[in-house]
Amino acid sequence: MRPAVPSLELVTQLPMVYRVTIPDRYRDKMGHMNMRYYLEVYDDAGDALFESFGLTPAFYRENGSGGFDLEHHIHYVNEVHIGDTVAVYARLVSRSAKRLHYLLFMVNESRQVVASIFECVNSYADLTIRKTAPYPHEIARTLDGILVAHQQLDWDAPVCGVMGS
Repeated sequence: MRPAVPSLELVTQLPMVYRVTIPDRYRDKMGHMNMRYYLEVYDDAGDALFESFGLTPAFYRENGSGGFDLEHHIHYVNEVHIGDTVAVYARLVSRSAKRLHYLLFMVNESRQVVASIFECVNSYADLTIRKTAPYPHEIARTLDGILVAHQQLDWDAPVCGVMGS
């Protein structure tokens, strides 16, 4: 059973990594944002999140590296309509030498509600051999600093319970 969705006030204390206004091309038959575009928004937000750790396109190119999403889950909480502006906030949950478990919270700023939660396990990868690999020391140190802060939050991360780093 998934823990309760955190309040808007708690989520917006996390670092905001991405913001977008939902375009008409995201519309589905019900008149709201189609589920396939939630993943697009989260993918763009994930790129911004990983860049904040130093995992930029230039870093990946220079190091022959990248990342692989290994598993993810989207929890839909409240509708997002065309024209709404959403912001995505990030919380790190845990990591191992090669993997990072994190949450992204989509906040519908137009309606002032948490719209959905994306949970992901991602792995650093050596693209020269197309295998997962340990995070470089400087990236691991950055992740660990953020993890310490996020693990001290006074609210539980609403993880699905079947994923982990």
